[in-house]
Amino acid sequence: MSPDNVGVILPRDLPAGEVVSFARRAEELGFDELWVVEDLGFRGGIAQASAVLASTSRIRVGVGILPAGARNVAFAAMEIATLGELFPGRVVVGIGHGMPHWMRSLGVWPKSPLTLLSEYTVALTALLRGEQTPEAGRYVDVSGLRLDLVPSTPPPIVWGVRGPRSLAAAGRVAQGVVLAEPSAPAYIRASIETTAFDTGRADAAPLVVAYDIAAVAATDAAARELVRPALGIVGEPDWHPHIAPLPFADDFVALRERTGSPEAFAAALPDEWIDALTLAGTADRVRAGIAARHAAGATSVVLTPVGPDRSAALEDLAGALG
Repeated sequence: MSPDNVGVILPRDLPAGEVVSFARRAEELGFDELWVVEDLGFRGGIAQASAVLASTSRIRVGVGILPAGARNVAFAAMEIATLGELFPGRVVVGIGHGMPHWMRSLGVWPKSPLTLLSEYTVALTALLRGEQTPEAGRYVDVSGLRLDLVPSTPPPIVWGVRGPRSLAAAGRVAQGVVLAEPSAPAYIRASIETTAFDTGRADAAPLVVAYDIAAVAATDAAARELVRPALGIVGEPDWHPHIAPLPFADDFVALRERTGSPEAFAAALPDEWIDALTLAGTADRVRAGIAARHAAGATSVVLTPVGPDRSAALEDLAGALG
């Protein structure tokens, strides 16, 4: 896998009839990766990945992300192993503990999410390699199980996490991380430092997948207005780890406290903050932003298209490919 890949998100609410054509067009345009989203109430990650992989020939497909508490690890391993067998070298699987309010609504939020995720990852990795599974843990028990069919090269397992404790745990057991948007270079560098991957492990070099809201337009101003509405969610406290390394972090928090809604927060964002928090602007500007994220340590920069016509946005984003 190249250390400077550029990918694109398959929008979670894209009409079903456009999913395959979007994926094929992303491949034709030269994107290295396409990442599918598994958000509660939308579409399943494995099903989407299967359809996209079967409809394309080259593009690498990432699943971002599967919540560990919602799936028995043995059956998850069977699904992932099947993808790895059918489409060798083209699959990356992200797992996480899930959004707390979603998992609580389903009754599967554990007392120790990081313990669950760590046990799950160790067991899943062993199963995909055809190895002996670990002894029963606090949450995961697949001791004595071995898959009869495993891929020759198991898909990498990366964690979708934020915050120092989660990142540090990922460095011990996962093969990489997915950093949700916004992924400014300072946040990427801070995350890599916190994760402290064990580079002496037998695994391949760790993957650092950085998501960013993105838009390419004729002018920087036009692109900013395309991404601005999508930044409302960044004002929520859960996103603070993304903002903490940035020079305007204190002012950002103050703005969040002054505004009464995500919409008001997004509307009040200064242009320079939007420039730092997104990949938005002319093709040259976005291309430079992608390069800066690679220079900060991201092995994949994944663009999230915005606007009313995501297929048209895909075409525009391709203009920033090197």
